Amino acid sequence: MRGVVPTVDLADPDRDVAAAIDVACRRVGFFQILGHGIDPIVIDDAWNMATRFFDLPHAARMAVRIPDGDAYGYAPYRSEALAAGFGQSTPPDLKETFSVGPLGSTTAGLDDPVAAFVFSPNRWPPELPELETAFDAYYRAMGGLAARILSFAASALGLPSDFFERFVDRHTSALRALRYPDLGATPVEPGQLRAGAHSDYGTLTLLRQDGAPGGLQVRGLDGRWHDVPSMPGAFVVNVGDALERWSNDRWRSTVHRVAVPPHDPDRDSTRMSLAFFHNANWDAQLECLPTCSDAEHPARYAPTTAGRHLMDKFRSTQDRTTR
Repeated sequence: MRGVVPTVDLADPDRDVAAAIDVACRRVGFFQILGHGIDPIVIDDAWNMATRFFDLPHAARMAVRIPDGDAYGYAPYRSEALAAGFGQSTPPDLKETFSVGPLGSTTAGLDDPVAAFVFSPNRWPPELPELETAFDAYYRAMGGLAARILSFAASALGLPSDFFERFVDRHTSALRALRYPDLGATPVEPGQLRAGAHSDYGTLTLLRQDGAPGGLQVRGLDGRWHDVPSMPGAFVVNVGDALERWSNDRWRSTVHRVAVPPHDPDRDSTRMSLAFFHNANWDAQLECLPTCSDAEHPARYAPTTAGRHLMDKFRSTQDRTTR
């Protein structure tokens, strides 16, 4: 399985990291990273606070539920169907989530009223004051890590290593904690998954996952679903739709899902993950990179902005689901 989703050590002095990332992004759009340098305390604090959030009483979680028209807060169990983004009608996903958006950023200077959605308020449960501090540290660490990966990405694409910096210095990323409860003997509807088949919308996704059964799967070039194993200390990284578009489809935004585990009365299959969805600046120009087109490979997409691209993708899901 590790042959399907390769592992890249960012700190390996004997490896061409940019070339390894290029191969992974061309073939499968996913890779796992080691040598990332993120403080384990920052990672563990965010993980532990997310666990404590999902352990809060139902009423406390519902008190920070995402209001209609906003983006961040708590989304209850079975309130989203990700496969709707591909026009598929499926039962709701078997998960609950807690999301936060850009920290310390506002819509100031953006002449686009739609941007208010991406910059909608974050909501923090008063019963867990440490949550904001832990998520703030993790969010900033992930933003820095994404920028580092993008510097390798730029080199892999034949661009100066600092090419993407001006496009992500005011990034509009989101951090989402996800819990997939143990299903026990609960019947699962036909076509229902923990997270339906989908691709991610932004530039990169950085995922910390546990090893519980019923985990992340990617659809390979062979059309089959392949498990992405949990590796101690690693983050799973995948290309999002925006980076696929930016690279003129040189890199793949691969369809993935979270499977339903087989019923095992002797094992708790509760799963949790932390997903950092990195997005470029709202007003970043999203057009074919200068090294990704030629006479045989003309630009496939009309220029747009990262913010407009994000909202178009988001609406494709929300138009078919109810919160």
